[in-house]
Amino acid sequence: MDKKNTGNMPEKKFRAGAISATIWLNQATAKDGKLVQYRTISIERAYKDKSDEWKYTNSFRVGDLPKASLVLDEAFKHLVLKQLQDTNVGASDSAVVYEDDEEVVM
Repeated sequence: MDKKNTGNMPEKKFRAGAISATIWLNQATAKDGKLVQYRTISIERAYKDKSDEWKYTNSFRVGDLPKASLVLDEAFKHLVLKQLQDTNVGASDSAVVYEDDEEVVM
C-alpha cells in the first residue's frame, strides 16, 4: 500500500500481528457547500522484503484471514461506539465520552 502524505492522520489503528486496520477521519464539501466528515477503513499486511525493509500490501494469505477478520471486527465496534457517542453528545449532560489510545495491538 502506498503511504501517501494526505495530511490526514489515522483516528485509530487495530493490529493483530502483521495485519492492521486503520480508521481515517475524512472531510469533504457536500453539494450544498457544507463541510461533512466521514470515516474510511484501510487494511494492510506488513512484511519484510529480501533487503529486510518493511513493506505493506493489501494482499493476504489464507492464514492472515482470521487476523484480518479480528481487526475489521474491532474497527467496526469502534465505529459503532463512535456513532453512538456522536449521536448522544448534547442529548444529555450525562453523555459518556469514549476515550482510548490511538492504536490497539492484539
